[in-house]
Amino acid sequence: IFRETLSKRGFRVITGLGKYFRQMDKNRNGLLSRAALKEALKVFHLEMPEGDFESLWLILDDSKNDKVDYGEFTHAIFGEMNEYRKTFVRKAYMKLDFNKTGRVPMVDVRKCYCAK
Repeated sequence: IFRETLSKRGFRVITGLGKYFRQMDKNRNGLLSRAALKEALKVFHLEMPEGDFESLWLILDDSKNDKVDYGEFTHAIFGEMNEYRKTFVRKAYMKLDFNKTGRVPMVDVRKCYCAK
């Protein structure tokens, strides 16, 4: 139900929610607390009954550490990437990993990408 609600609201809400999560993540560990997730949903007018929120939390907090990984949250909402998108991600990664180390330091990303 939550996924359907988000898809009806559109891409801008989903990307806005992602930006909001990253701003809330002060220590940059990619994890959100229950309160932070609930607040973010409220800010984006995605409130739900407490029982539904608890069900969502149980699904998202699969490691039971009382934190939700933002990446896992987006994966749960968006699902698996289709093969078309995966192909482009792989091509982009191969260009960024020009030393073929399997890692892409931010310095290398800056050489190839400008967000302006």
